[in-house]
Amino acid sequence: MITGKHKIISVMLCLALMLCALLMIPLNSSAASGDTIYVKVNNGWSTSNIYCYMWKGGGGSGNENAVWPGVKMTAVSGTSDVFTYTLTDNYTKVIFNTGSGGSQTGDLTYTGNGGDGKIYDLQAGTWSQYVEPSSNPTTPTTATTPTSATTPSGGTTVYLKNSKNWNAPYCYMWNGSGGSGNQNASWAGEAMTNIEDDIWMYHSSTVYTNCIFSNTKSGNDQTSNLTATDGQMYDNQTGQWTIYDPSVLRVKSYAADPATGIYTGMDVTLTANAVSDEGTVRYKFSVGNTVIKDFSTVGKATWTPTAAGNYTITFDFKDTAGNVNSRTLDLSVASDSGVAAPIIKKVTPANDSFVSTGQNATVNVTAGGGQTGTNLLFYKYVIVDPTGNQNTPYYTLNSSYTFNPTREGAYTVSVYVQASDNTTVSKTVTVNATGGDLPTEPTEPTEPTEPTEPTEPTQPTEPTEPTQPTEPTEPTEPDDTYQLGDVNKDGRIDIKDATYLQKVLAEYSGYTTTLELGDVNKDGKISIKDVTAIQRICAEFVV
Repeated sequence: MITGKHKIISVMLCLALMLCALLMIPLNSSAASGDTIYVKVNNGWSTSNIYCYMWKGGGGSGNENAVWPGVKMTAVSGTSDVFTYTLTDNYTKVIFNTGSGGSQTGDLTYTGNGGDGKIYDLQAGTWSQYVEPSSNPTTPTTATTPTSATTPSGGTTVYLKNSKNWNAPYCYMWNGSGGSGNQNASWAGEAMTNIEDDIWMYHSSTVYTNCIFSNTKSGNDQTSNLTATDGQMYDNQTGQWTIYDPSVLRVKSYAADPATGIYTGMDVTLTANAVSDEGTVRYKFSVGNTVIKDFSTVGKATWTPTAAGNYTITFDFKDTAGNVNSRTLDLSVASDSGVAAPIIKKVTPANDSFVSTGQNATVNVTAGGGQTGTNLLFYKYVIVDPTGNQNTPYYTLNSSYTFNPTREGAYTVSVYVQASDNTTVSKTVTVNATGGDLPTEPTEPTEPTEPTEPTEPTQPTEPTEPTQPTEPTEPTEPDDTYQLGDVNKDGRIDIKDATYLQKVLAEYSGYTTTLELGDVNKDGKISIKDVTAIQRICAEFVV
């Protein structure tokens, strides 16, 4: 028999079970003041002004974090495309944007897939858990003692790679919230010292945690607030920190293109550049334990990931004197399955490759994404020849295009891929047309073999009658008998000289010239600018 007392106990048990069920609901999807939200700006937006507009309930005054466009987000130290914002209330909705009248996302839900510590990928349109970037780049090793300037001991030493050609860089440093006594000097800090090429150094005997680099004492061009790390170098063009390397074998650069927005099947170009005081530099590229390209004098390799995941790229350097060095780079690869935006994975011929004049050259494109609407991808090809003439482009469903280069010189090939919702991406490569043989990549010299034991000398043979001396050959003409720009020395300046100089710059075997003939723009060095100058001569432009 069920009594009233039993009914009350049953009700209480049911309420207890409901409370337990409610407590078991995950709490990490809720919005709370103090949460941190991130956005990855990898879809072509300008990163100069990234805003976060958040609100709760039905919106309206008092329910948002600020009036439109919201609060300006802060760049995450060590990155160039990741921005963060800390919530000041329990907001549930968010819009990322570039300011009033600029680009913006749709209304996004902060709770659920988003939430504390989550990052929104603008290109993929997805939320994921944010992973802090590594703050300690791999320390280079070297077999010899550094011969150039080393990092001073004590305090804080920072370096600036002056890629933007600032006139007189200054460094302002401080601790905590700043204020009198917490900074190295009044704004804009103190002048930096030029220690080599475009590298500037500032050393403070006091340890500081923050810094701002600026152009001249007036600070008319400056960085954002940066975290100062002793012994590291900041590039004012790329916004990246790296270790300053003063070793005998010095790493000047190492990079992946693209470095973000990488998908399976996409070609990633790995490049590296180093200089040595004691020998010829060779480069090796590896992904994990897999060697992509073994040591050679060519500082370039191509990697095509086949699976999504996180990868570590290792750049190894060595010279003929035995000095070694290395760098690492972490890359993230995603699958393009279900991605709405179009993705260009590969374009052939590749950038700076050669084709033959008078013969058909075919541009092939491997693309992905475009999973929206009809799920179709449309292609357009714009070809500009060395004189500036352009074809008439139309969108097509064909992922290849054939053209006939009739002139020698550089052809600009721009490929556009469009999804059915009119979202478009593009990639441009330069193809060099030549009338001669297509150059091949120079072969690597073999390592010297161990010397063999000397053999017993043979008995001398009877001397033969001396031969008559041959007539002396005519001496070769000095460079001053040729015109500036006639790098192939055929007595005239034409497009063949531009092609020849491109092969010189690419270090193809058998192609050489002198500064007297190749420095057409007279800037004291031979570069791609001189190739352009020769092309302008051929097109009857003023150099």
